[in-house]
This record gives sequence, structure tokens and C-alpha cells, in this order.
Amino acid sequence: MPTGRLTMRRIRDVLRLRFAQGLSERAIAASLGLGKGSVGTYLRRARDAGLAWPLPEGLDDDSLELLLFPNASDVSDPDRPVPDWAVIDKDLRRRSVTRMLLWQEYRAQHPNGFGYTWFCTHFEAWKGRVRPSMRQTHVGGEKGR
Repeated sequence: MPTGRLTMRRIRDVLRLRFAQGLSERAIAASLGLGKGSVGTYLRRARDAGLAWPLPEGLDDDSLELLLFPNASDVSDPDRPVPDWAVIDKDLRRRSVTRMLLWQEYRAQHPNGFGYTWFCTHFEAWKGRVRPSMRQTHVGGEKGR
């Protein structure tokens, strides 16, 4: 079963170990606990994107992700436009608004648009990139005043 995509921090580590330290794919895989094939895939994606080390200054994680993983749906297609996820997110905060309702509105405007599963999956991916959260556990009595 394929694993999920690495975090941008881990991908930056792969690139740094390869280009700044000069380690082999096998050594990088061993040091980061990854498969050799995964390391090779990320290095190939970086090469295809024309990235060099050090990475350009000001290249944030979202920009790096777009360079390494270009979205096939970014190709302009007037029949299948990608929804504005910020507007979708704002609309979902209103009472009685559901994803199904917003998707139905999208399909009413674009009959050849994307399906419901695609809509939900890409919205969740967008939300994860825009508002990352970190769960913090606080044990009672451990913090002093």
C-alpha cells in the first residue's frame, strides 16, 4: 500500500542531504527512514522542476509543493474550473450550508465540472495546507505560574 506524501520539511531534508551533503539515495533513505524509491522520486521531481540547492530565497512550502507536485487540474479548462476554495470555506461557516449543497451549486454552474468525491478531497487538501494545526496535550499540574 503506498504511503502518503512526505511533509515539505522532510522533502527539504531530502534535497539538502543530496545537494548540500552529497549523500547517495541509499544513505538518504537510511538516515531519514524512507525507502530508496521514495527518495529517488522526490529527487526526480526536484530535477524536473529545475530546482537547485540552495533553494531560492523566499520559496515557502506552498510554492515548493506546487513546483514539485503540479496539479493536473491547474490546466485551464473552461468546462471544469477549479472552485475558489476560500469562498467555499467561507460559505461552509454559514448555517445550513453543506458541502453537498455547495457542490450542487458548482455543478449547476458547470455541468461538466468535477465530481463530489474530487470536490471533497481537494477541498480537504486545500484546508490542510492553509490551516495546519497541531494538537497539544496539556497534563494538569505540569505548568507552573
